[in-house]
Amino acid sequence: MGVEVVTFGCRLNIYESESMQRHAEDAGLDDLVIVNTCAVTAEATRQARQSIRRIAREKPEARIVVTGCAAQVEPETFAAMPEVSQVLGNHEKMKAQSWAGVERALSAPRDFIGTHEKIRVNDIMAVKETALHLIDGLRGHTRAFVQVQNGCDHRCTFCIIPFGRGNSRSVPMGAVVDQVRTLVEHGSREVVLTGVDITSYGADLPGAPKLGALVKSILRHVPELERLRISSIDSVEADHDLLDAFANEARLMPHLHLSLQAGDDMILKRMKRRHSRGDAIAFCEQVRRLRPDVIFGADIIAGFPTEDEAMFSRSLDIVDACGLTHLHVFPFSPRPGTPAARMPQVARDVVKDRARRLRARGEAALRRHLDAEVGQRRNVLIELNRLGRTEGFTPVRFSSAVERGDLRAVVIAGHDGRELLAA
Repeated sequence: MGVEVVTFGCRLNIYESESMQRHAEDAGLDDLVIVNTCAVTAEATRQARQSIRRIAREKPEARIVVTGCAAQVEPETFAAMPEVSQVLGNHEKMKAQSWAGVERALSAPRDFIGTHEKIRVNDIMAVKETALHLIDGLRGHTRAFVQVQNGCDHRCTFCIIPFGRGNSRSVPMGAVVDQVRTLVEHGSREVVLTGVDITSYGADLPGAPKLGALVKSILRHVPELERLRISSIDSVEADHDLLDAFANEARLMPHLHLSLQAGDDMILKRMKRRHSRGDAIAFCEQVRRLRPDVIFGADIIAGFPTEDEAMFSRSLDIVDACGLTHLHVFPFSPRPGTPAARMPQVARDVVKDRARRLRARGEAALRRHLDAEVGQRRNVLIELNRLGRTEGFTPVRFSSAVERGDLRAVVIAGHDGRELLAA
């Protein structure tokens, strides 16, 4: 069976899963399933537990190692599951020596390992640096990810992630440039810069370089790189160099995913966000003036504690006010230990209904975007044998097989409500 990885959550988890799989294989592990969990919502943690039980039923010979953010913040929960052989923390999972230690732990019969002995999770807040984990590409992906930052110094009232990832820490700029160059040499045509709070990049490094300086350095020193993307950003931290790069660097893709979370100022304040509704709208207008072809995505939470119908309507309205196209909607679910979990909760049926309405608003926005793309000529990077993505990250479906990794100029013939269709 070898080593398999089941990944939940963000792009950073995808990147880290690849590194873990290689460490586990190098350690000689076999018949192993690594479950890389997410803790962004209670539902994400529930899905991870459900997946663990399913894996144990379908692959009774496999040993299961659980890691990721949910394992970091709730190690006892996973260690108490009889299906789990080992729980690794977020810092431990990225060390090659940890996986050598896993081999020894897995040699013991599962039934004779106590809950405490299963746990190898240290204090993530004590971690002061983050290393670049060198990989030459992601298996099965034409788009390569590079972790440039980890952790978060902010304490949004709904978020448990800082306790799973620790405080913000950045990878030195030179190491990032070298890794991007390596990926390009191994055939990657597009690279995505990723992290937990990527726009906080550099604050802990000498000279405190910002994300924009890193982007410009990559584009300057790796001229062979054809497409560069950045993952989810906090718009209030977008610096001058980053905006200048969007305006003037064609190889920086015109797609931004924004951590908005809400469209009402009172809810944003209760979330302890650092931007206002007006800030978000002004940022989108500014970027659109600089780069008229930019496509925006955003995260929005439905049914945050104390949210009434008028407050929710402003979150609905911000989809159009900001010109959002790709919406990630999260029904609020309280995370134990967060301030939001102690606030007056919105009824679950109301939360679900608001999430449904937000998704419908997002689907309408996506359809308008797809309609506008028909007849346009787009450069599409092929990810699978019939699927690729435009510069603006919109999926394009081909009617016949095309080679993965190709970069093709195509005319958009139509769409099916979710994907563009190539002529």
